[in-house]
Parts: sequence; C-alpha cells; structure tokens
Amino acid sequence: MSEPPTPSAAERRADKLIRRQERNLRKARAEGYLDGICAMLGPGDLVFDCGANVGDVTVRLAETGAEVVAFEPDPHAFARLSARTSAAANVTRVQAALGTAEGRAVLHRAEGFDVNPDGASVKSTLLTGGRGGGGGGVEVPVVDFPALVRRRLAERGEIAFVKMDIEGAELDILEALDAHALLGGIRCLVAETHERKFPALRPRFAALRAELGARYSARQINLDWI
Repeated sequence: MSEPPTPSAAERRADKLIRRQERNLRKARAEGYLDGICAMLGPGDLVFDCGANVGDVTVRLAETGAEVVAFEPDPHAFARLSARTSAAANVTRVQAALGTAEGRAVLHRAEGFDVNPDGASVKSTLLTGGRGGGGGGVEVPVVDFPALVRRRLAERGEIAFVKMDIEGAELDILEALDAHALLGGIRCLVAETHERKFPALRPRFAALRAELGARYSARQINLDWI
C-alpha cells in the first residue's frame, strides 16, 4: 500500500488557519454562553469555578452577586486569582486540584512554564501520558469534588452553575457525578473535555458524551466549553 502524500506547505498553512478559525468560533460561542449564564445568576446562587486559573471567568461570575467558589491548584495562577478577586466578598478561593478522592498529587506543568507561566499554567494537569508536559511539577492538595457536590446539594438543594476546565481530570469526575446521580442537582454545567490531549482516554470520553447526551439537554450539561 502506498503512503499518503505529504501535505504541501500551503496545505499545512490552510489547515492551521482553519483550526484557528474553529477555535475562535468556539471561544466566541463560549463567551456568549457565559453572558447568558451570568444574566440568570444572582445573590443566593451557588457557583463552582473549577480550574479558575488567573480568574477571567471567576471575575465575571462574581459580578453577578452569586456565591462563587473558585478552585485553582497552581500556586502562580492562584496568586493572580487571589489578587484579582481579593475585594470580592462573595468569592471563596481554594488552592487545590479536583478529583474523586481527597489527597495530594503532582500537578504536571507544561514545557515553557518558567518562561511564560501565565500562558503555560492553563495546561497544568494531574494526568500523565498526555501531550505536553516537560515543565516539572508541584505537589498540590486534591479535593473530592463529587463528595463536595453531594454535601452542598444536601445543604442547598441545587447548585446553580459549574464551570469545569481541569485538563483531563474532568473525565473521572463527570463519570462519578453521573454514577452517583448528582448531575441532576446542577442547573447548568459546562466543561472543556481534553480527549485530544489524552488519546488513550478517547473511548471513555466518547462513551461519556453519548451517555450524558442521551439523558440531559445541552443547556444543562454542555461538554463543548471552548
């Protein structure tokens, strides 16, 4: 069997431009979606920002008056998050990663973190075996997120909004939330999934998408955040 032809330089540039445009469109849709979410939030609502990074989304959520709990494990990003939200009495900042059990774990940083920590910190992950890495690691505490969701639902009856961008760790957490019938208590959840970063996990991501898509509307559970 003959090998497929190698793409030309022009074809590679065109493919890069197409992928960039697709990313820009996804980002625009996510920003519009967030506008709609923020319009429906207010004092008395509980919001979890999972993977808050330097606080771009946290700041938007805080402006609604909702109670915002922002989780960010990376010390550099957490310091930026804290500085930006220090005057917001309705924001609770938690310097921890999220998982399905309490403990501690290594947060793996992307290559180039030392040169550009703001840009690289968004790629930090608890998972190994994915694309990227090479920037060292730092040990961080891990919060059992499904257990936290269960406790807060018992206290309040509903969680208004969950934003989840945690570089692959979302798979275990979403599977656990589904297995323990906790997703129904969340008014709206958006997550960026990372099957492209972790090819070995693609079958599980596909199964999760099919399962949740069959039982929840995209307005309640949206796995295409940015």
